Amino acid sequence: MNSFATYSASRSVVMRMAFMLCVLLALASGLSGGLVRAGVTLPASHWLTAAVSGHAFLMICAFMGTVIGIERAVAVKRPLSFAAPIVSASGGLARLVGATDLAAWLVAAASLAFVAVNIVIVRRQPASHTGLLLVAALAWSTGSLLHAIAPGSSAVVPLWFSFLVFTIAAERLEMTRLMRRRPGASGALYVVLAAMLFGAALSVVSVAWGGLVYGLSLSALALWLIQFDIARRTVRARGLSRYMALCLLLGYAWLFVAGGAWVATSVGLPYRDAALHALALGFVFSMMLGHAPVILPAIARIKVQFGALYYLPLALLHGSLILRLGVGHFDWRALTAGAVGNAVAIAAFAATVAGSAIAWRKRHAQPRTSDHHGIPAEH
Repeated sequence: MNSFATYSASRSVVMRMAFMLCVLLALASGLSGGLVRAGVTLPASHWLTAAVSGHAFLMICAFMGTVIGIERAVAVKRPLSFAAPIVSASGGLARLVGATDLAAWLVAAASLAFVAVNIVIVRRQPASHTGLLLVAALAWSTGSLLHAIAPGSSAVVPLWFSFLVFTIAAERLEMTRLMRRRPGASGALYVVLAAMLFGAALSVVSVAWGGLVYGLSLSALALWLIQFDIARRTVRARGLSRYMALCLLLGYAWLFVAGGAWVATSVGLPYRDAALHALALGFVFSMMLGHAPVILPAIARIKVQFGALYYLPLALLHGSLILRLGVGHFDWRALTAGAVGNAVAIAAFAATVAGSAIAWRKRHAQPRTSDHHGIPAEH
């Protein structure tokens, strides 16, 4: 019995390590591809070429899709629920070795498996936020199937982003479900999210009109979150609660900016970089920085010791993003420097999490038991 338990524990550790390596590889590859797109010179290789062309695919599907898939699989607690993150991680690896078509279909399959996982969650817990999580999964699967069938479709990226935005909106709705809101607030949220999906779908036939609707819905969602999210209260608290609230509020500000930039792009102005990265980095990654200290213990069984150092990567992320999207709009050198700062901020956050996990282990290390003479007891 002890041997079986030891084997199961070892297998669990190996699986977590394999997932972690795949996630880190997708993140590192996606960041490298983004840096090259922003003008940074890196050593040329077949792998880097794939990372550049598959930047959005790696960041949204292979990285975020796998991370969210693991989180949901842990919640469901069924072995088959891990199929989605396993296949999405495999899709990222396939993309990096040049198997573009295979990668697209692997992620499409992963997204469909992810839909099935969310159906299980909705059946277990019928609620508004679980329903939105299911819609998020459907947005990912629709975008991924479209990517596999028609890779150049202009609706793919808006649908992939809708997957992330809906997931975040659902989590925030769950966190604020006990708060008293004005009559009609929930209805307004659903109208905004429906408009977002409509804008993404409309992009298939009209990039301009689809982008206009999509951008307006992003800004409207930002205003809704700023108005009704509990972060407005918890930002006055201390410790981790204040840090999380600050991450959220900064993210909502960038979401509003992303909406405006998306609208500007739809009418022909050169704000595509601002639209994509205000949303991806300013909003989505700010949410990740805020939620990681809470989510990591649940999905990776890693406990962290929160401290003031967490504010450093947060400040670097938003400061470098201001440089990239503000000054960088007029000066390509500032854009490149800002992109480097974005990557360094993400790396710094990973290092901070690792350091805080080590700090927690040291602080909570169990001393060896000893007898009353101070000599270690025999067992």
